[in-house]
Amino acid sequence: MGFARACSVALVGVEGVVVEVQADLEPGVAAFTLVGLPDKSLIESRDRVRAAVVNSGAEWPQKKLTVGLSPASVPKGGSGFDLAVACAVLGAAERIDPAAIADVVMIGELGLDGRVRPVRGVLPAVLAAAEAGYRHVVVPEQTAGEAALVPGVSVLGVRSLRQLIAVLGDEPVPEEPAADRGRPDTMLAGLMVPGAGLGTGLAPLSADGTAHRPDLADVAGQGRARKALEVAAAGGHHLLLSGPPGAGKTMLAERLTAILPPLSRRESLEVTAVHSVAGILPPGEPLISRAPYCAPHHSATMQSLVGGGNGLPRPGAVSLAHRGVLFLDEAPEFSGRALDALRQPLESGHVVVARAAGVVRLPARFLMILAANPCPCGRHTLAGAGCECPPSAVRRYQARLSGPLLDRVDLRVEVEPVGRADLMESGGRGESSAAVAVRVREARERAAARLMGTPWTTNSEVPGHELRTRLVVAPGALMAAERDMERGVLTARGLDRVLRVAWTVADLRAADRPDASDIAVALELRTGIQRGVPVRAGGL
Repeated sequence: MGFARACSVALVGVEGVVVEVQADLEPGVAAFTLVGLPDKSLIESRDRVRAAVVNSGAEWPQKKLTVGLSPASVPKGGSGFDLAVACAVLGAAERIDPAAIADVVMIGELGLDGRVRPVRGVLPAVLAAAEAGYRHVVVPEQTAGEAALVPGVSVLGVRSLRQLIAVLGDEPVPEEPAADRGRPDTMLAGLMVPGAGLGTGLAPLSADGTAHRPDLADVAGQGRARKALEVAAAGGHHLLLSGPPGAGKTMLAERLTAILPPLSRRESLEVTAVHSVAGILPPGEPLISRAPYCAPHHSATMQSLVGGGNGLPRPGAVSLAHRGVLFLDEAPEFSGRALDALRQPLESGHVVVARAAGVVRLPARFLMILAANPCPCGRHTLAGAGCECPPSAVRRYQARLSGPLLDRVDLRVEVEPVGRADLMESGGRGESSAAVAVRVREARERAAARLMGTPWTTNSEVPGHELRTRLVVAPGALMAAERDMERGVLTARGLDRVLRVAWTVADLRAADRPDASDIAVALELRTGIQRGVPVRAGGL
């Protein structure tokens, strides 16, 4: 009787569970039994593994073979277990030393010819292996760079099962031909879900195929909206842009990621893990270092926004926008259920999706930008534009954005149409994204220094109790906000959000704490009511 074991990882959402793959050979009629709660794609690995072992020059054991995946209570799916199953079988057949694979985590799909094909979710799988104490990982060669992002783990990238057998047996490693030049590598097909990258806008490509990032200098005029965009980037505040069609709402939102600071190492790993599981990780870019941008269509369902799918839920748009921007253009056109489902992740920074197959917690700390027209035709606020929408239709259209959702939006700005003077002045170009990004970075550094020793890094994350007790504003600065709260213009949550925005405005002008003018700017950006304080791009 022969026995051997190897290790692999089962992904549950964006978290991994180390699975022990055990192979047992007994005398009897040749059969291959796979147990341990596998799904359909994993059951099919029996045929893939058998063909790969034979075509790699190894002998398939003609005995009763049982392969167990432990713990058996965890659902397992996908083709990433093929490599571990093959090595466990070869270890039980004594083709390789069982001790050499007992503490090695193996992730990869096997082709019928023995080639090792890449799979999605390598980074979160290797992170789970490292947290469990494993220090040696075998992955497909194409994903070795992604696996090497995890510190303290020795990564071996292989092209074929034949190469892995030679490495484990201290034999000469055979040469494997690389993919044919001049055509796309078919081995990378397993990393990308067809069509999944649409709307994620990590690096929009220009016509010549080079990366292109929109610049704020392309936006003419819109001083108030540009200032709100700067405040949103500096403090991580959610923003509502309301105005007629063609005023530049989408143009402004697309340029928000250009003024956000680069992701930290920890944030990059979080974002890369989510995108790796979702199958939208750009080829050749194992680590995402800039804030992602996700803009789903207004026909998106609730499941596509917060996560869902058959079996265990998969990341939705809120998770794909983690540490980045979620832009909802034509926000009133989204279904009410889909919009209201955003309330919980807006507050907590994560989303918990419960399904019959299990409960999954997905990261979802994003900066939300809403764009809305004032009425169905969009001309309600334009003088002499001929809006024919009756008042009841206007009210119904604006009521599609519920009060509880808008209460979670810190900044609300009316985007006015651009006039001829703004378009023609200085060639129609405004301040560049690079100049604004410098102020945003300095403001975030001030906030991080002030919040050092706390679990928060930006002003939008600070709880209201801390804002009212530990972070004290200037004396008498809150008088206007208190009056608005007494009149019912502000809720208790609204007051906390005004304080957060005021701290961000103070950080942008390098002040130690907010004064009455900062509170007035925050109130004007939240309520839209003029407070007599000028708000313009580049400062106050």
